Amino acid sequence: MTACAIEGGSAGAAATAEPEAESGTEPDPKGSGAQSGPEEYGAEPEGSGDPGKRAGADAPGLPGSATDEDGPEASSAAGGPAAPADDGPLPGGFTLTADGAYAARLTAAPGPPGERAWYPERWTLDGPEPYAVPLPLGQPEEPDSQVAPLADGRVLIRRRVADRQMFSLLYPTGPGTGELLLGAVECAEMTLLPPSPDGRCVYALSAGEHHSSLWLVAGGAFGPEEVARIPGRCSGGAWLDRAGRMLALDRRAPGGGPVKAVAVDLGRGAEVTPLLQIAPGSDDRLLLADADSGLLLIRSDAPGHDRLGWGVLGSCLPARFPECLRLADVAVTPFAVQPGQMLMPESCAVALRIDGAAGAWVGVWRPAGRRLHQFAAPLGWAPGAGYWSRDGVLRLPYANGATSCGVAMLDAPQDVEPSSETGRPGDTEGGTQPSAAVSAPAVCTPVPLGQAPLHRVARSD
Repeated sequence: MTACAIEGGSAGAAATAEPEAESGTEPDPKGSGAQSGPEEYGAEPEGSGDPGKRAGADAPGLPGSATDEDGPEASSAAGGPAAPADDGPLPGGFTLTADGAYAARLTAAPGPPGERAWYPERWTLDGPEPYAVPLPLGQPEEPDSQVAPLADGRVLIRRRVADRQMFSLLYPTGPGTGELLLGAVECAEMTLLPPSPDGRCVYALSAGEHHSSLWLVAGGAFGPEEVARIPGRCSGGAWLDRAGRMLALDRRAPGGGPVKAVAVDLGRGAEVTPLLQIAPGSDDRLLLADADSGLLLIRSDAPGHDRLGWGVLGSCLPARFPECLRLADVAVTPFAVQPGQMLMPESCAVALRIDGAAGAWVGVWRPAGRRLHQFAAPLGWAPGAGYWSRDGVLRLPYANGATSCGVAMLDAPQDVEPSSETGRPGDTEGGTQPSAAVSAPAVCTPVPLGQAPLHRVARSD
């Protein structure tokens, strides 16, 4: 399948995709031979070359296996119990600003189930040490409230009161919490979208059966305002540019049919143009986009069932579904892309959340590489939360009984050609072998923190 720029579309808008025949026989999804979880917390695959943790007493260990990837046109699937696409974040969900400077979450003090007092919390992550500021008010919040941080340090909160959605900005004021009421929207259900890359605006989506309303709930001049009414039922939400103008949504047409990603140009009256068109009857969703490189992370069932793949915005090259991203009995979801890789989408490191029976852990993968590197998450990691520095350091926020606010740092591992590890010729088989052909790496004893090298800790970003 190919991706190409839409003629007549707005600047930076969308890519479409057309079917392309796959070469070879599709491997069995259950035959990947990949492990369903890390073998041992804190362990590292022998000879993997993974650099390990950089700082923090509870930085992530380096266990698990690294599977190779079939050719660029092979298929991938995120198997296992993937959450429905329209689900909103659960209580305690972690939301970051586009630059990773601030984060916000809804948390609660320990207590019996059903009696916990929920309150917002803001994390500051761009200083020498991360720290958290609680933002409680006179009464606890409902667990279905949502929060989103702004670039100025304030936190937007959405509360549902009967059939209305209430919006306020919270900020610390000495020992207490200040609140600026923004207004309300008459709507039974509404979901906050990821904060705009400009750091000032937050949008929310209200989806109906026949149309969806896009609201600017923070950053406007007169409180919440409806900025677009889009035919069909929309979900998802990913930004395609750094200016906060191009927004991608997953839309199902009013009469039903497949879900297709579309681009909404907020600078041209919310003009809607197609973004992903892989096959006429396929569900084609956009999961994540990088504005610097144009890298798109997509999920589509065009090959027969849901596969995790990638493409490039505006490119005419085929979209690809790497075999190494197809693991048995787990769900694989991208959550962060390395920024600053201008015109080099294949060099971007991508962080992935892997959910299986053993819990949630972290994967790191590059389109140009042929391996999925798997790592144990730090204890107390908010699954799916993290951000990259430009030089390839993944930061994973976490909180546990020993650390109320911490960030574990992980260097993106280097990719090694599978032939150098397994002895197989890299070109003779065309890169179409199932990943089960690669044996799982051995696990060695982790190095105690007291004996770990410290030269990486002092390296600045």
